Amino acid sequence: ADLREIVFVIQSQSNSFHVSRAERQRADLLQQTQSLTQTPPPVLLLHSLTDNEGDWSILPVLPYLSLLFGKNSSWLVFLEEETNVKVTKLLQALRKFDRRKEWFLGKPLHDEESTIIHHYAFAENPSIFKYPDFSAAWALSIPLLDRLASKVRDEPLKSDFTIDLKHEVALYIWENGQGPRLTAVPELCTEPEHSPTAQHCATTLSSPAPLCGEPVKKEDIFVAVKTCKKFHTERVPVVKKTWEREAFLLEYYSDHTDPSIPTIDLGVPNTERGHCGKTFAILERYVSDAVPKTRWLLVVDDDTLISLPRLQMLLSCYDPSEPVCLGERYGYGLGQGGYSYITGGGGMVFSRAAVVRLLASDCKCYRDDAPDDMVLGMCLNALGLPVTHSSLFHQARPDDYSRDFLAHQVPISFHKHWNIDPVAVFNRWLKDESRSTSPRGLNKSTKEEL
Repeated sequence: ADLREIVFVIQSQSNSFHVSRAERQRADLLQQTQSLTQTPPPVLLLHSLTDNEGDWSILPVLPYLSLLFGKNSSWLVFLEEETNVKVTKLLQALRKFDRRKEWFLGKPLHDEESTIIHHYAFAENPSIFKYPDFSAAWALSIPLLDRLASKVRDEPLKSDFTIDLKHEVALYIWENGQGPRLTAVPELCTEPEHSPTAQHCATTLSSPAPLCGEPVKKEDIFVAVKTCKKFHTERVPVVKKTWEREAFLLEYYSDHTDPSIPTIDLGVPNTERGHCGKTFAILERYVSDAVPKTRWLLVVDDDTLISLPRLQMLLSCYDPSEPVCLGERYGYGLGQGGYSYITGGGGMVFSRAAVVRLLASDCKCYRDDAPDDMVLGMCLNALGLPVTHSSLFHQARPDDYSRDFLAHQVPISFHKHWNIDPVAVFNRWLKDESRSTSPRGLNKSTKEEL
């Protein structure tokens, strides 16, 4: 492969912190390629290619990429913001493959057991299906890109949920055995960049998630826990045993006032399905005089397990004067317009600016029991406000994710108590040993977990 035949696509996001990370990554790639070639390869930022909100789900943007680069390129290489690339090694790795054939290349992940986030696919033998770890970079040969692009053009994408994109892209490409499976490329790695085991690697990961200055103070985060009477004895005690003590300002919202917890009844009856009425009441309360004024709001379920110190570190990267909505991003109907939303169970983080904008619009629940996270996504989409994704938030349990995927993360949250001991899960995955007050101490323990 010649450098001019490669198109790099950074899976970037429109939030200012992420734009600056992607720009730095683009500059690094172009700097590496300067010495190698006269004409630099295209390095595209995914979020800025078109106006379509669904571009992050990759499939809708394939026809556009095929049109632009189908004629004189050989490879489309997708990178995450944290992917480091050694361009020369990447070229050597790609040269092993005949660019005239269909190739889907990456670092394979597989499920150990069938999982809800993959709709229990391959339940008989979950580990048989391989899908790429996006952090290691992944690639499509142009013949495959062109065929996929015409498939996307001819058969409208299902107006459905986008939950775990890397798995869904792999399923779409595999097409029940009609298309190629993922081919493993050992040079695509998720080791830390300076690791001694990474010498053969063309891609590695930047050292752990960035700490952008001092962690946000716990006094600056207001925590809202959604609960209801039937879970006061079952789930609330788990919050109290695990992460409640790390919060400075925390309130439990229920359909029943219980002074022993204490819970607050917002006057919204509990609903079996969605909690839209309750969540909008929380947003109203957050900006009212009833609670201290803070820069950040975190809304969680009573069965969310979360590390607030790690969240404080992550939030140091974001500007609370911007409308920030952060968490694990899912999509609905992205092939046909649709919208993105922060899935509620993993925790939804809002800057005060975002809450003010949401409440100033006339967006509201169409029913009290509408799904709150999805309605908020529709509202944000209507307002043109971005949903910012972090893979450190998780809508499901650790067992629901591929082990190799979790191995290079310092996670912030998990969700659900099904068939697990939630306190043990918290202690294993989310608890930091050093409770030292210095952020450096926390950062050190975080690095060691990696």
